[in-house]
Amino acid sequence: MIATTAQLFKVAYGKFAIGAYNINNAEQAMGLFKGCLNSQAPFIIQISKGARKYTDKRMLEAIIRAAEQIFPDAIFAVHLDHGDEETCYDCIDSGFYSSVMIDASHDPFEQNVAITKRVVDRAHAKGISVEAELGMLGGVEEDIKVEEGNACLTDPAEAERFVKETGCDSLACAIGTSHGAFKFKGKQSLHFDVLEKIKARLPGFPLVMHGSSSVPKEEVDRINAAGGKIAGSMGVDPNEYLPAAKLGVTKVNIDTDGRLVWTRVHREFFRDKPAEFDFRPPGKIFIEEYAAFIASRNRLLGSAGQLAAVRAAIIDPQEEISRRAYLLWEEAGRPQGRDTEIWFEAEARARRTRGIEGSQA
Repeated sequence: MIATTAQLFKVAYGKFAIGAYNINNAEQAMGLFKGCLNSQAPFIIQISKGARKYTDKRMLEAIIRAAEQIFPDAIFAVHLDHGDEETCYDCIDSGFYSSVMIDASHDPFEQNVAITKRVVDRAHAKGISVEAELGMLGGVEEDIKVEEGNACLTDPAEAERFVKETGCDSLACAIGTSHGAFKFKGKQSLHFDVLEKIKARLPGFPLVMHGSSSVPKEEVDRINAAGGKIAGSMGVDPNEYLPAAKLGVTKVNIDTDGRLVWTRVHREFFRDKPAEFDFRPPGKIFIEEYAAFIASRNRLLGSAGQLAAVRAAIIDPQEEISRRAYLLWEEAGRPQGRDTEIWFEAEARARRTRGIEGSQA
């Protein structure tokens, strides 16, 4: 079921953070859904401008809608990552996205406020959540590049004013992370003091951590052993996810780590089987490896085992049965004269799901 980020954050705030994972293709989507259901976690699917260009926005939407039918127990938001104003409007008007991020952090404060406010007004008119950004993360992500000297931490006083003037639903804060695989020079460190000050000024308001991949050393070492040349990489300590959640961080963006898993699986596969040219076997391996990775991150975020709580908080039981009945009807080829049979099956599946989640909570 697709939910808004605002719905998810209301349940998560102060207790756990929700993983926001970028996808570009079907294999990533399959691994993501499997990993989140295996760990019983809600999640956020992130689609960047680059992904919309690479796969085509219509293909991505079709992949996600198919995954929703294959995994009807999943609860997730569909979120535009790092959108400009034009892309935000396209996503809002599409009727598919439940959340968008407007990134005007590179603009002066007043201009950032004005752009964000326009997006918020248009999105809220259609029940869509909006994430904004204040402060600038360093590093590289697709077409976004910020030199280290231009990166700056979020000012807590400005954050309070920004939220009040824009009406955004969540705020991405610069607290020392950066995009890409080279996040730190020297000691890893997040500025929890900045988070504490922002939380004090904006109690109960959802905060977001961008650039939060952990860049696992084991993945990098295995990539390099299989012919890669990734040197000097360093990520966020994943053991800091949950402490950040206790300070109001409700969404943690993880993208680079998924790319590393993809690269490692394919480099090792074709190194060990140089005569192979079928891309499906490594694709299948990746789906399972990525699912395991996602589940491991959900445990560190504290979101594992929280699916039942989210379902109880945001879904009316009758609405859930109706949604499941529609999905079953679609899956059966939209048959005529089987309404009662399909409705009873939807009721049974809804009861089983709540029972399973309740026993695992």
